[in-house]
Amino acid sequence: MPHEQSDSEPLAESVAEVAELVVDGVVHQLVDNDPAATDGWIDALDQTIDTYGPNRARLILLRLLERSRERGVGIPVTISTPYLNSIPPEDEPAYPGDRVIEHRIRALVRWNAVAMVIRANARTPGVGGHLATYASSASLYEVGFNHFFRGPATDGPADQVFFQGHASPGIYARAFLEGRLDEDDLDHFRAEVGRVGTDRPGLSSYPHPRLMPAFWQFPTVSMGLGPLAAVYQARHNRYLVDRGLVDGPPARVWCFVGDGEMDEPEAIAGLRLAAREHLDNLTFVVCCNLQRLDGPVRGNGKVIQELEATFRGSGWNVLKVLWGSKWDPLFAADHDGVLVDALTRTPDGTFQRLATSDGATLRAEFFDVDARLGEIVAHLSDDELQRLPRGGHDSQKIYAAYSAAVHQEGRPTAVLAHTVKGWALGARVEARNATHQIKAMGTAELVELRDRLGLELLVTEEELADGLPPYLSLDEASAEHRYLIGHRQALGGSVPSRRTTGEALASPSMSTFEEFEAGTGTAKASTTAAFVKLLRNLLRDPTIGPRIVPIVPDEGRTFGLDPLFSEFGIYSAVGQRYVPVDASLMLTYREATDGQILEEGITEAGAVAAFQAAGTSHVTSGVATIPFYLFYSMFGFQRTGDSIWQLGDARARGFLLGGTAGRTTLLGEGLQHQDGTSQLFAAAYPYVRAYDPAFAYETAAIVKRGISEMFGEEQADVTYYLTLSNEPLHQPAKPAGADEGILAGLYRFRTAARKPQQATILFSGSIAGEALAAAEILEEEHDVGVALYSVTSYKEIRHEAMLATRAGRQSYVAEVLGGAPGPLVAVTDYVTLVPMQIAGFIDRPLLVLGTDGVGMSDSREALRAHFGVDARSIVETVLGAL
Repeated sequence: MPHEQSDSEPLAESVAEVAELVVDGVVHQLVDNDPAATDGWIDALDQTIDTYGPNRARLILLRLLERSRERGVGIPVTISTPYLNSIPPEDEPAYPGDRVIEHRIRALVRWNAVAMVIRANARTPGVGGHLATYASSASLYEVGFNHFFRGPATDGPADQVFFQGHASPGIYARAFLEGRLDEDDLDHFRAEVGRVGTDRPGLSSYPHPRLMPAFWQFPTVSMGLGPLAAVYQARHNRYLVDRGLVDGPPARVWCFVGDGEMDEPEAIAGLRLAAREHLDNLTFVVCCNLQRLDGPVRGNGKVIQELEATFRGSGWNVLKVLWGSKWDPLFAADHDGVLVDALTRTPDGTFQRLATSDGATLRAEFFDVDARLGEIVAHLSDDELQRLPRGGHDSQKIYAAYSAAVHQEGRPTAVLAHTVKGWALGARVEARNATHQIKAMGTAELVELRDRLGLELLVTEEELADGLPPYLSLDEASAEHRYLIGHRQALGGSVPSRRTTGEALASPSMSTFEEFEAGTGTAKASTTAAFVKLLRNLLRDPTIGPRIVPIVPDEGRTFGLDPLFSEFGIYSAVGQRYVPVDASLMLTYREATDGQILEEGITEAGAVAAFQAAGTSHVTSGVATIPFYLFYSMFGFQRTGDSIWQLGDARARGFLLGGTAGRTTLLGEGLQHQDGTSQLFAAAYPYVRAYDPAFAYETAAIVKRGISEMFGEEQADVTYYLTLSNEPLHQPAKPAGADEGILAGLYRFRTAARKPQQATILFSGSIAGEALAAAEILEEEHDVGVALYSVTSYKEIRHEAMLATRAGRQSYVAEVLGGAPGPLVAVTDYVTLVPMQIAGFIDRPLLVLGTDGVGMSDSREALRAHFGVDARSIVETVLGAL
């Protein structure tokens, strides 16, 4: 808090100051029709500064800007404001709750959250858990729970809350007071494998719908992904309304995030979209305790000012909640603006240090450095100085901000709440650099916490002697219990909570898929082109067409999706306010508020977040939607692997389509575009069904099965990944009885001709044409009969074989390949590890040709010869094996 630089040595230029220099450069290029009058205004400003000081000048300029906006003068908004609460005291609404009762409830939640973590670490030393995150944000959550978060039984849509992952102990502790969890649940925090004598799991470390499907809605602890997902969730809620799939206003999304987490690129990646789409159903609550996991976020700067600039510059409404109500009289007495100036100039590292200081130190180091500052607080004792609260711990200030946020129209809101990390946990924990890593507290520290929370009558020192704090519950007849339950009932029930099932959709008509079974005859087509035709059929299907959500990251024309633009429209919250350049053409670019396609721009991370929102819509909104996300396959698991993993955590359903797949198919592109690994990456994702179809009928069969498994009666929480080729082939007709093998991952495509020698070739995906050509060469030139097997999924084969081995039965792959003739040669456009997944489950050696290494730019023919996966290389391998 105290000045660490003089007025002549200001802090480094802020983002706002840099922006002012840029604006100044623009101003000097504008035409001035009356320079003498302009000079008069400038002279007046100089005189104000010289006579009254910079604070007076700053006030006048801000008031002029405010008046300019009121009069409709197009002045760019400032991207940061003085270090004050955004809402003045006189504009705050009256607090609707009983703050005394809420304080007692909050104290119990705080205590139980600490007790749960300490008891877990006593049971299993080193199991972890977090004390400080919830301690800093308890008031932010409690105001929401008591007055804002709408539950599933409310009239209208329930709110969707993205809880900060490390705050989970506090959310469990509140659920315990509500009666949703019991003491045994709390005692199995981070003990998920099971309890003695039961298969009932414990409480997951962090929000996790896969592990606690009826409790958590959204997985959030993979830093940065929660905020990004929250933006696209809010957009999806608006999309459902605009497309007529949901009546009424879109569901509100609350995203709780720490100021340190905002350093993750994904955390800010969706901010412009939120403003551009006018998502006034979205509120970010940033707990600004000024600390990362290891220390200060911006020790030499001011992270709240930086975040304000980021959000305001992105088009958000920003509400700063910096100072508690006890500061209001001090600001009212700050006639010269010295207090605001001192607070604005104090770097965060000093704020953090003074949060650990006593009142005497605070007075000496901050207030007494300026006589005017000292006079403002002269009437306060040292103890009262020490207890001046941050705004993020003041229910009145928080309520005012939340109320303004939910009434904001036309743009999203960010609430920047100033807090202290580890608030109320005692001198060893509060605001310390190591606070995030502290998992235990001694008896003396627990006594200090008890007294700080006012729980002396509920917990004796004897009960704390063993270092295991007891859980504190509420009598159902108590005023606190009636208040707690009554407010949640009035708001529609408990939060968080999650539907465990969604609506089952009717199956598409058979005609949607039938045309792909006949093949293309003499014409050629790629599996990408076949899929686009299939997608169009699905969009036109009267049963599920409106539920299809095509997603593409600015590559629609690459994949041939442009015919869909005009027919189904590209979703835009504002429609189309311009005449497109191709308006006279049949395949025009059409945006519409009821458009069906999500054309996300160049953001694969955003597209996956959109997929998560659409793929969980059956439980978040009660309306099932089927996302089809089509992308360059190299930019899927490699670029956004963490986000795709989160799809499994979120129990999302839908189809990931890796286009231009394979390391040798993408002419000329080279290293960064050519995919030789995505099928290997996908093998490690437990809830991804990974397929590499070679033919159009295989693609259609897999999509048909996926819709049935995920959105039919089975309601399976899995995601399908299909790789698609851009290489035109003669598409064959589907062999009779092939469906079972296509879905299982392996089937016999063609039997071997009767020849003196025979061999078996396994092929998949984009390399199919080379395998077929090799078989023809072997039969015609070398008198070798070749059995051809199409492998649609090495992952599915391996998974089934592992289950079979554990069960002591013959695996599917051993059964199918048991009668296959001669040596087995597998060829893939991926690394050799992909086919090698099944090598241990067959009765003879498996020779694998693959594309290990890195992609290079050249023709398909040259690249396949280089990697040794062309027809001639396959022939040589078979002959060598024979």
